[in-house]
Amino acid sequence: MTEAILLVGGKGTRLRPLTVHTPKPMVPAAGVPFLTHQLARARAAGVEHIVLATSYLAEVFEPYFGDGSALGLHLEYVTEEEPLGTGGAIRNVASRLHSAPGDPVLIFNGDILTGLDIAALVDTHRTTGADVSLHLTKVADPRAFGLVPTDDTGRVTAFLEKPQTPEEIVTDQVNAGAYVFNRSVIDTIPTGRPVSVERETFPGLLESGAHLQGMVDSTYWLDLGTPHAFVRGSADLVMGRAPSPAVPGRCGDRLVMDTADVAPDAKITGGTAIGARARVGAGARIDGSTVLEGAVVEPGARVRDSLIGVGAHIGARTVLEGAVIGDGAHIGADNELLDGVRVWCGAGIPAASVRFSSDQ
Repeated sequence: MTEAILLVGGKGTRLRPLTVHTPKPMVPAAGVPFLTHQLARARAAGVEHIVLATSYLAEVFEPYFGDGSALGLHLEYVTEEEPLGTGGAIRNVASRLHSAPGDPVLIFNGDILTGLDIAALVDTHRTTGADVSLHLTKVADPRAFGLVPTDDTGRVTAFLEKPQTPEEIVTDQVNAGAYVFNRSVIDTIPTGRPVSVERETFPGLLESGAHLQGMVDSTYWLDLGTPHAFVRGSADLVMGRAPSPAVPGRCGDRLVMDTADVAPDAKITGGTAIGARARVGAGARIDGSTVLEGAVVEPGARVRDSLIGVGAHIGARTVLEGAVIGDGAHIGADNELLDGVRVWCGAGIPAASVRFSSDQ
């Protein structure tokens, strides 16, 4: 297998208000745009040609990644004029594929961080003779997902919508967002209209008697559709819990870009990534967070599990926990912002204006 489709959809808007300048896949995770990790893992698995199927802001991706040669890839870009859904997006780029009808094509989702063994998924596809093979993962609480039960041989038996009652939870296996399609199957997807692979393509293939194979892979898996998950994913990349050949430097407790300025007594832990030209003042403590390019964290500030946008300013002794601070926002000294608070890009909060703790 040498060819793949990367689906870069509209889910990235869920990171607003953090990024008005770039879509989520271009926000640095562990020092580089998140898509870099996706592309590098595919290349390491032997993929050479990738078509990016985008539904928004494709003009941001192409200037950065170009033809893909820097990553050892040949990249092409196709943008939908109207939203086509997952299946429609796959069909929309079919003309850019070079594969023969019986060849396998890897398809993966740009919002998923995973340690999937891509080669094992392709091998499963080939050895079972499947028409489509799906990466499945087990989750503790499957209520938020579509369920994918399989028989004793791993063959998919059904696609079930999000369960509403305990009786409907017949498996903990869910669709993990990576597939191998035979090239000929892609050509059967209808053109010119929205198509969902989960609700239309896969159930339709099952009904027609096609062979859909599931491969349960219990390695690292995280949907990065929320800011909290994005921060967690970046930290896991820095610490090596989520594997990626694209992390700049060695995995460890922190990643500080060369042009960042971090005070010697600042404590940076938990997989925190400090972006280029960011500045962290004396005595600051930052744990499990992402600090983007040019941001400033003043002396004595405490930051945990938070995302600080490009050029944002965090005042002295301010406390952030589970916060998202938009690009260019200015948080004055001695504030306390907790529990998932979101601050819009460019917003300003004066010193000693907000706190979440009680008077006790």
